[in-house]
Amino acid sequence: MTGNDRAAPGALEAAGPPIRAVVDIGSNSIRLVAFRGDRRTPMTLFNEKVMAGLGAGVGTTGKLQEERMEIGEDALRRFALLCKDMNTQKVEAFATAAVRNAANGPDFVRRVREICGIDIEIIDGREEGRFSALGVLAGIPDADGVIGDLGGGSLELVRLKKGKPQDIVSLPIGALKLAEARASGGDTMRKLIKKTLADAGWEGRGKNLPFYMVGGSWRALAQLQMHLIDFPLPIAHQYELDRAEIDRLARSVPKLSEKRLAVIRQVSSQRVPHLAGAALLLRAVVKHLKSSHAVVSAYGIREGVFFEGLPSDLAAKDPLLTAVRAEGRKHARFPHHAGALHRWTDQLFADDTEEQKRLRRAVCELVDVAASAHPDFRAERALEVGLRGNWVAVDHAGRAQLGAALFALNGGQVTDTARTALAPLAPFEDLDRATGWGLALRLAQRLTGGTVAPLGGSALSLDQKGLVLKLTPACAPLWSNAVEKRLAQLALHMGLDWRVDTGSG
Repeated sequence: MTGNDRAAPGALEAAGPPIRAVVDIGSNSIRLVAFRGDRRTPMTLFNEKVMAGLGAGVGTTGKLQEERMEIGEDALRRFALLCKDMNTQKVEAFATAAVRNAANGPDFVRRVREICGIDIEIIDGREEGRFSALGVLAGIPDADGVIGDLGGGSLELVRLKKGKPQDIVSLPIGALKLAEARASGGDTMRKLIKKTLADAGWEGRGKNLPFYMVGGSWRALAQLQMHLIDFPLPIAHQYELDRAEIDRLARSVPKLSEKRLAVIRQVSSQRVPHLAGAALLLRAVVKHLKSSHAVVSAYGIREGVFFEGLPSDLAAKDPLLTAVRAEGRKHARFPHHAGALHRWTDQLFADDTEEQKRLRRAVCELVDVAASAHPDFRAERALEVGLRGNWVAVDHAGRAQLGAALFALNGGQVTDTARTALAPLAPFEDLDRATGWGLALRLAQRLTGGTVAPLGGSALSLDQKGLVLKLTPACAPLWSNAVEKRLAQLALHMGLDWRVDTGSG
């Protein structure tokens, strides 16, 4: 995708980190998102949408309505000025179903260029689906299944396999068209959904695989479900819905009045009119594809545009680890040494799975994240960061494990009510293991004072007698009552005896 350059290369360093702006001109809304251009995990600096409703009436008249175009032009004039003031490196603007399907879509693009100086690329359905798939990969790198991006004017289905978009189809059914069909009666909408899916030829293409939900209407539906079941962590990204839950939503949501739905704080009032159609379509798609369950992706087409523009070496990095590393370095009391801490705990937790090793490394990156908080609230602060941090590529159970580990690392007690709130999010065994990570790192931090050198002169391991802390003669003076207390605490948690070996014979 091409874009508008906004700053000379030599001026970027003086102005700060590069900023990339993505302008998404959809059938329902027009949105500007400004990202820091040097991060693997998209860091949003600004995000604003205007409900222009460009797609209203296009299906019947074949044209964009004049008043809708004027709303869009006003929004884009504002966005162009903001991009200039932000000193954006590049503005990447694209238009989807409404503009590409309207006879006067090219006229709208020309007018915007003349008025605002923004070049808009009209992308086809396949390109729209490809960018959506890249967006999902940006936030869920191991995604394997079928992606469905429900926009205002179309639905893109993409088979994602081994990290690459395979087949892509764009279907002429979106949130606006569903709402129009529902206004004509529930049977009209159901018939539209059935015919559209039958024509797609994708029956069974997602058998026993996840269905990744992309788009504001489906995300709002998931947020409604979280509200209905009082889910303890209302973060939509990677929230999962099983087929029974999807079926219940499809049966119940169309019966709820928009007035009742509008009072639910977690659900945007602008999405309320589209929830019934989104619920019925989701059930039909999952059934048609024979998907195992549905997974929400908070990342979609805009993040896909951002992701494609990243250097290949940056795009290949783990988005969770890059994000926690950046956060951890901001709070590090001494030079950041997460790798050394991870290696120091490797022997004790040698049976960790690959995912558990990854999560433990994330905890190591965040060891000092609560160092500047009031001592009485460090545990709560650390728990909040682990559980509710702006992370991707981690599910809710993984977040709970990060929270449990960081809580223990900062002195939190298992019996604390804040800690017990993690129980619904992950199995006891996983939380128990994560607590062990935290206690081991708590020991390391006390032993070394938070520095790296003593880690090379010490080792934590298991033998037939229990937990062993080995210290070289040079590091033997680091042994103290405070270190003993933390070693004993870790051993008690693991149900082991403990001893210290100073190599003195």
